[in-house]
Amino acid sequence: MSDWIKWLLLGLLSIAFGIFVLGAPVVASIAVTMVTGVLLLISGGLQVVGGFTVEGVGNKILSLIMGAVMLFLGWSFLDNPLEGTLTLTTVVMILFVAGGIARIILSFQMRGTQFYWPTLISGVLSLALAAYILANASIGLALSLLGILLGIEMLFNGFGLVFMALFIKSAPNDVTEAKEA
Repeated sequence: MSDWIKWLLLGLLSIAFGIFVLGAPVVASIAVTMVTGVLLLISGGLQVVGGFTVEGVGNKILSLIMGAVMLFLGWSFLDNPLEGTLTLTTVVMILFVAGGIARIILSFQMRGTQFYWPTLISGVLSLALAAYILANASIGLALSLLGILLGIEMLFNGFGLVFMALFIKSAPNDVTEAKEA
């Protein structure tokens, strides 16, 4: 099987899963929370183990505290996935605000270039999305948001892989045609 077909199949699979996730966003949001909980437990455990190997009392204490916090968060997400989903949705909203503010500040440093308006608009849209999430902070939206974002990302990723596969398929033909001309 050629490489472009593998990329095409992977892209189509990502699109199919994206559609599936968008069909059940609450289930996907809870799954994201559960995976986050497992990853926090693993990284927290590794952080605690690593804390015993670092040098310096301050570094050791900081590493052990950080590991304990990650273990606590991981266990909390796994023990209470609905509350964990609400927490992660709040974190996403905060990241939208921080990213929006950062891009707006960056856009003013780009004033007079072709990148000013796209960067400014991108930042404003991030702030608008955060405001929309905050204004509609119902349990339903909060529980669905992570799944919706995951589904959209899977669709974008799938389409990107499909386009890349088609590019790879046509690339050798373009190189051959350029050599013949």
